[in-house]
Amino acid sequence: MQFEGLLKKMQTELGNPIQYFGIFQQDVLNYNQLLNKQIEIQHTGYECLNCGKQKKIFRQGFCYDCFMSSPAVGDWIMRPELSTAHLDIEDRDLIYEKKVQLQPHVVYLAASSDIKVGVTRKTQVPIRWIDQGASSAISIVEVPNRYLAGITEVHLKNLFTDKTSWQKMLKNEVIATDLQEIKNSVKSRLPEEVLPYFTTDATLFYEMHYPVLYYPQKVSSLNLEKTAVFTGKLIGIKGQYLIFEDGTVFNIRTYEGYRVKISL
Repeated sequence: MQFEGLLKKMQTELGNPIQYFGIFQQDVLNYNQLLNKQIEIQHTGYECLNCGKQKKIFRQGFCYDCFMSSPAVGDWIMRPELSTAHLDIEDRDLIYEKKVQLQPHVVYLAASSDIKVGVTRKTQVPIRWIDQGASSAISIVEVPNRYLAGITEVHLKNLFTDKTSWQKMLKNEVIATDLQEIKNSVKSRLPEEVLPYFTTDATLFYEMHYPVLYYPQKVSSLNLEKTAVFTGKLIGIKGQYLIFEDGTVFNIRTYEGYRVKISL
């Protein structure tokens, strides 16, 4: 059996375990059904997620020209404190920026390799946490725009990292902690303008259970530019990574915009 098409980040459904799906032009692939099976991944080309041209991918699934011009990859994506749509100030496309920035956002704590602080749109809960491979996560504040979320994250970066160690996460070297207790302890450290948005709903705590048969002791990342064809036995899926028996891990999010053949 063979699946062929454009790589995009895996779609997920919260469950025990989480379900992972690859959406291709002609097919939908449930990656969970590939566990304990030998699969081959072959790199066959490129296709920019923005313009659709068969141009080499520069970053985040975009070719160089689109990455430098598209509002979907402006600096405020990675640094939400740079958001300006609430001031009617355009970065690249004010209509797009208002659509994305002027909606409810959540600032959260997630337990993975360490305690991580982050920002996501409310509509991306719990998808964002699954994509990061978090074992658990909790909302701290829910604010009406991306800017307020960004300045909250900046304050909390003095206490927590905003990065995940992918190596530790994929070896399941996960920190054990009480996120609710930590959340309560940081309330006094929040910017005054977001205190009214502090969340108290206990249902905003999530635990994630990933489809992993066992975790490797060592991991190394598959690079499709150097290894155009890879074969291995799939033993797990976590975050946006496929985990193989030999310790090779494949970050599908990194290779968005790559065309591949997946053979069983």
